[in-house]
Amino acid sequence: MSHLSLPGRRIREASDGFVLPSAIFLLVILAALAAFMVTISTTQSTTSAQDVQGARAYHAARAGLEWGLYQVLDPTNATVVAPAAPAWPNMPGCPAATVLTIEGFGVAVSCVSSDYSEAGLNRRIRVFHLVSRASLGVVGTALYIEREVAVTASKCRTLDGAAPDYACP
Repeated sequence: MSHLSLPGRRIREASDGFVLPSAIFLLVILAALAAFMVTISTTQSTTSAQDVQGARAYHAARAGLEWGLYQVLDPTNATVVAPAAPAWPNMPGCPAATVLTIEGFGVAVSCVSSDYSEAGLNRRIRVFHLVSRASLGVVGTALYIEREVAVTASKCRTLDGAAPDYACP
């Protein structure tokens, strides 16, 4: 009987040393997998937040652009900017570069205009190029968001300013 138990005991002792390294290996693999999942989740959350902020920045830039367009295309705006008078009756110029705050974003609106006349026609055309840039955060950081939109619009007036002042014939 002692002879039968002795070999059985040896087999049990030989298998006892195999379980501990397997358990440690499995724990290391599971810990690495958990760390990877936390990293992916954090990255996804940050990316989602940046996407939302990017959409907000785009809409803030669009709002700045709408403000600039209103300044130059408003039919009641008859502010004559030199050298508009007298060759450019009731023709507004570009608004000065402006920084607005819209929903926490700094929105810089700039405008450049060019004047044109058509040979043989009693009208002048002013073309406005407006750019609006919305930004939030510090440049170079992961949380910095910036969006820029631009538009070109034109306004036409007759040389004598006679009716219709706000549309070319």
